[in-house]
Order: sequence, then C-alpha cells, then structure tokens
Amino acid sequence: MYNRSGDKMVKIIGAGLAGSEAAFYLANKNIKVKLYEMRPKKMTAAHQSGNFAELVCSNSLRSNDIHNAVGLLKHEMLEFNSLIMNAAHHASVPAGSSLAVDRVLFSEYIENHIKNHPNIEVIYDEVTSIDPNEVTIICAGPLASDALSKSIHELIHTDHLHFFDAIAPIIDANSINMDIAYLKSRYDKGEAAYINCPMTKEEYEAFHAAVINAKKVEFKDFENNVFEGCMPVEVMAERGIDTLLFGPMKPVGLEQEGKKRPHAVVQLRQDDAAKSMYNIVGFQTHLTWDEQKKVIRMIPGLEEANILRYGVMHRNTYLESPKILNASYQTKEYPNLFFAGQISGVEGYVESAASGLNAAIQVANYIENKPLKPLPEVTMIGAMARYISTENKSFVPMNANLGLFPPLEFKHYKKMRKELYVKRSLEALKAYKEEM
Repeated sequence: MYNRSGDKMVKIIGAGLAGSEAAFYLANKNIKVKLYEMRPKKMTAAHQSGNFAELVCSNSLRSNDIHNAVGLLKHEMLEFNSLIMNAAHHASVPAGSSLAVDRVLFSEYIENHIKNHPNIEVIYDEVTSIDPNEVTIICAGPLASDALSKSIHELIHTDHLHFFDAIAPIIDANSINMDIAYLKSRYDKGEAAYINCPMTKEEYEAFHAAVINAKKVEFKDFENNVFEGCMPVEVMAERGIDTLLFGPMKPVGLEQEGKKRPHAVVQLRQDDAAKSMYNIVGFQTHLTWDEQKKVIRMIPGLEEANILRYGVMHRNTYLESPKILNASYQTKEYPNLFFAGQISGVEGYVESAASGLNAAIQVANYIENKPLKPLPEVTMIGAMARYISTENKSFVPMNANLGLFPPLEFKHYKKMRKELYVKRSLEALKAYKEEM
C-alpha cells in the first residue's frame, strides 16, 4: 500500500471515465496515484484519440432530471465533487432536458485536471500483468487489451463475457437541409436543441426495407451477442416494421406547430460546441460504410449528408461480477484489487464514472486500514454496487434505473414514488458523508 518513500500510493489502470474519476478523488485525499494509459501508444478498435475519458459512442450523458435514475446519479456524484460531472457542465452543449457535451472540451477539462494534479503521475504504457500485492483499481474499460484481459482471466479463473457495442454516425451540420429538417426537443422540454428529420409512412417503409436488406459487417472472433442498451438500428428494424417507431424514430412529442404529426422522425443531436457536427440519435450500426451512406441519404433532410464518422461495431468485455466483486468493487479473492467502469458490469458513461468514484471512496478507506464502507443501497451509486455484487444467474451490464432501488417501506401514492426515492437517497447520502 505504500511506496519506498512511505507515501500512500494506488495504481490505476486506464484513464477513461472511471479511471479519471477515481484518480482525481484519491489525489484530492492526498493519496499518490500512478495512472496508466496505453493510448495513444496502443490504440483500441473504437477510440479515435489518446484523450482521457474519450466518449466513444454518443456525446450524451442523458437526463438531467433528478427524478430520473441517471439524473439522480449525477446529483449524488456532485456531492463528492465529481471531476466527470464538473467537466460535463463545463463542456455542455444544448440538448433539451438532457446533458450532452462537446467531446473535445470535455476530455481537455479532465486531462488538464489530471495532469496538473501534484498527486497524480501519468504513465503512458500498456499494463500487461497485474500484481495482486499492489493496491490497484482496474478501470481498463470494455476494450481492455488482449494481454491485460488474459492476465485478468488467469488471475480470477473465470471467463469473460463478450458482447458487441455499436457507434452512431456523425453528420456535418452544413450538409443538413434545414428547409426540410427542423429544430425541436421532444414535448418542447428545454430549448429546441435537436434537429428533426420527418418521414411520411411511405418514406419510412422504404427506409425500413433498405435498412433490413443492407449489407452488414460480419462479426469476427467474438460471439454474436449484442447489448440491449446499445442495439444497432438494423437489429431493431429486423424485429418488426414498427419497432423503430417505438424507439429512436418515435414521432410523439415532435410535431411542428400547425402540421400533422410525422409518421416517423430521425433526430440528430449536437456533438460539439461549434454546432458543426451532429450525431444521429439511436442509430448505432454495423452496416458497411457504403450501405450507411445509402440509407442515411434516404432520410429527408439528409439527402446530401456529409458523414464525418461512420458507425462501427466493437467488442466490449465485462466480468461476471457477482462471482468476483463485493459491493465495494473489491475482488473477493484479492483484497488489493478493485475493478471499476464498464468492465465491472455497469453500463453507460455516467454509471462508469460513478463506479470509479465509488471504488475510489472504498480504496481511500482501505489504504488507511479502515473498514470498507459501501454506499447505502437506497442511493443510486450504492444500488448499482449492490446490483453488480448480487448473485444473478443471467448477469448482464445494467444502466442506472429506479428498479435497482429496494422498495419503500411504507404506504405511498405511486405518483409520489420517484420524489420519495430522491428524498430517501439524499438523506442517506448526507448521513453517509457525515459518518465518514
């Protein structure tokens, strides 16, 4: 737990969302951190740069509403001075009632705070083996290198579970025809921040047929297992002609004043502060690039779309965490080893950062020889930790959701449930912090 000079020291593998969050928390507790990042020395199949906390898929951190699970999670994280949440607010771009960011500004904010912290040493190198005698938080993410994945596998003696993740295309804003498309947020929540491309029934049916008949990139090396929370648009389309209408192309709440509701709507969300790039919401895909261009240009308003980044598929890896981790993200077999981020079985940007924060809180206690103190399960941070550490025969990565909470122990009106969840969470979090 200590280096030769007697300083308290923790090793963190990976400078993604979880690793950056964990490093910053521990450093602020006057604990020395060695933060390892293999990019850009060695890239992954999905990352585009060597930037810390690069957002690979969407640029959205989802709802800001405290009565929404991820909105409550953000609020809880800010109670611990979350680096990731502060970065997100610093780099925010208009997204209605959601929180979306300029990816570059977001990463720059995080990287500057990490690199300029006196208690953090950044080491650009691939970690290929794990020493169970060192206090370590493994935040390598779902795209851990083969060598590190092999070392983890050998250490914990259990198989990883692989699934595919998908990235949505990004469009040049100047190539969107705003004579057809229009600005609006669903139900007019927040400012009109999304570009909406309306479709008639005939246009939608032609688009649907083109998507399900388009050529796809063949899966290689990994099992054909797609995570429900990041479902490719073509997989959704294959489930039925109306599936997309209840998913990313849902037209409800997107009517233009004085006009009939479109049969379907494709939404684009601002991806940078300059409003020069927009990603197609919910259009993760593994179609070939030629086919992507073909079907995207069938969308009204995107007939001349300039695609700045095509959608791609990549492997994600996560642990069967209930067999390996406790509610402090600590491995049951090796007390010095902790996991955080998507590799630990949480799903989503905010959730990954929250798991890194939680693991760091536990490590700060551990390195001081204090008992580990899991966060209350009535908080969203604690409920997530409970989920990944509770036996589950069909364990899969899980986004923050109110279904993870234990039920309220008193009679109440159903319409008040969310408000009561929030009240209980904030009270428990306050008591936890006071006790710490």
